[in-house]
Amino acid sequence: MSIAGTPRTTGRIGPAKPVFCVDIGGSFMKFAVSPAPGALVPLDKVATPAANWDDLAVSLSGLIERNAQSGDPGSPLALSVAGLIDPRTGVATSANIPCITGRRIGDELSAILGRPVLAANDADCLTLAEANEGVGRGHSVVFCAIMGTGIGGGLAIDGRLVRGAGGVTGEWGHGPILNTSVELDGETLHIPRFSCGCGQSGCVDTIGGARGIERLHHFLHGCEETSYRILEDWQADEARAARTVAVYLELIADPLALSVNVTGASIVPVGGGLASVTPLIDALDRAVRKRILNRFDHPLVTPALRQEDGGLVGAAVLGHQSAVQGH
Repeated sequence: MSIAGTPRTTGRIGPAKPVFCVDIGGSFMKFAVSPAPGALVPLDKVATPAANWDDLAVSLSGLIERNAQSGDPGSPLALSVAGLIDPRTGVATSANIPCITGRRIGDELSAILGRPVLAANDADCLTLAEANEGVGRGHSVVFCAIMGTGIGGGLAIDGRLVRGAGGVTGEWGHGPILNTSVELDGETLHIPRFSCGCGQSGCVDTIGGARGIERLHHFLHGCEETSYRILEDWQADEARAARTVAVYLELIADPLALSVNVTGASIVPVGGGLASVTPLIDALDRAVRKRILNRFDHPLVTPALRQEDGGLVGAAVLGHQSAVQGH
């Protein structure tokens, strides 16, 4: 076990045994094979039969059959799923793929497909991808922040997922934590605790994602704009957008800095749509590094490297690690 915050010196683990992997989103399933740790070969892409369990199982079986020559009869199937997987029970919950809700997805698919099946949340898979094959490689503690439509996250230590009770780990987007006031240019701005879809108020999710930026902009200026337009205007030094982003950074940097202090992370890869706005992530990095106890002379909050294939890469890592453990 390496010391948190220092680079890992252990190499990749796992025998060169092929792993089939699937990134299951609400609309499409991407299918690939990982012939060995660190290698990924994309093979197929099909529509997700999100509403029908039997159709989903048939689609997965068809993907494996059509690409059987890329693996072997015992190759495990590792899934990245847009939903929550309870690590104790294996039961899945997903708004985007309703047919898996309430099912022990790994056990049930394993019985149908005749091979080991593992499943993890898509944010956890991106975390695994970044910790092993992305910007987090070489770091002992990796806290992955998902900043897209909403806010999510994941945590890996020494290249392996930390999977908490109910599958909830790294979820810095929820809990009534946001400040209700911001000091900006000598003025105190009072910010309400917006209601969150989780049933609470004042969650980071209400402000931190793309829809949150739009909500904050409307509160501050009384006008409707897309997050894309707000961030574009901010980069062009438009006054209202600049004020919105300044308030946004003050509000979001606090809970993200707390997450770094609590986990001991030495790198925070950012996934999701907002990660593509590099100036925003750079500004967030500067704001977070001012607030943490351990001062870094290197970027801490940085765009994830495996944005496009993180689900597949993370699923492949999960499959190879589980093969080593004999699961």
